[in-house]
Amino acid sequence: MKPYVLSLAAGLLVGIVYSFLKVRSPAPPLIALIGLLGILVGEQLPPLVRHLLNRDAVETTALGDQVKPHALDHLSQGQDAAHPATDTEAKS
Repeated sequence: MKPYVLSLAAGLLVGIVYSFLKVRSPAPPLIALIGLLGILVGEQLPPLVRHLLNRDAVETTALGDQVKPHALDHLSQGQDAAHPATDTEAKS
């Protein structure tokens, strides 16, 4: 999560500097950003619909396994509980 917060903070700082310099941001207009959001959501819909239509009586996989990861993938959660660190990994 830290890289996302740092990225947002850097963006805010650049926005403030642009404001003081009275320069327009080279960022795309809001309508283009909404279109990109639509692309990201649309990319996830076919696997989701496929999963919902082909559900078995007994669910063996999580819904998250059916949706493709993308730029907005899960944030790292640190050490995997199934693979604990060895003593040498923990010290480094």
